[in-house]
Amino acid sequence: MVEKKKTGKTRTPARPTRAAKAPTKKATKKPAARAAAAPAPAPARAPKREPRPRKKAAEAPARPPATGLHELRPNPGATHYRKRVGRGPGSGHGKTAGRGNKGQKSRSGYRHMRGFEGGQMPLHRRIPKRGFTNIFRIEYEIVNISDLDRFDAGTAVNPEALAAMRLARKNRPVKILGDGQIQKALTVSAHKFSASAKARIEAAGGSCEVLSR
Repeated sequence: MVEKKKTGKTRTPARPTRAAKAPTKKATKKPAARAAAAPAPAPARAPKREPRPRKKAAEAPARPPATGLHELRPNPGATHYRKRVGRGPGSGHGKTAGRGNKGQKSRSGYRHMRGFEGGQMPLHRRIPKRGFTNIFRIEYEIVNISDLDRFDAGTAVNPEALAAMRLARKNRPVKILGDGQIQKALTVSAHKFSASAKARIEAAGGSCEVLSR
């Protein structure tokens, strides 16, 4: 009989089951070790620094008081040099001399009408117009007959006397109206009377004289 040759391969032993495995590192870790492995809490933020106080600008040294007219000077910063334009690029106002480029305003002799708004409809033409203004209207100073009662009986009341009593303005026509009552006989001279004023003045024994404007 022929004997079978033994090969060099050996049979590996069976792998142990999970229950038979050695406990892992995770299982062997103790609670203290877990606490040590936990991330440390973030350190508390430092309080914000207070802003540094700004340094005050150095004050100009006090100037001794002037003892004569030859020592009088304007206060520092009160006067300025005149703006000199068109004196080259080094001045900062050379070339166009602050007038920009081209256009009507860059030329000499520029003028515009009052209220001109660059060509758009000006304000005095945009707003609505209502009514009519009579340029020939005459404004009268109004005086009621109740104001005439302060004069003594028999007094000649005219625009000058009314202006002296601050009842009317000077150099303006006066009109007498019939508001109130009058108990004295007066000679009233005015530029205009209402019908009721004339009737009450005459009823009290006075007279009315119409002045020409």
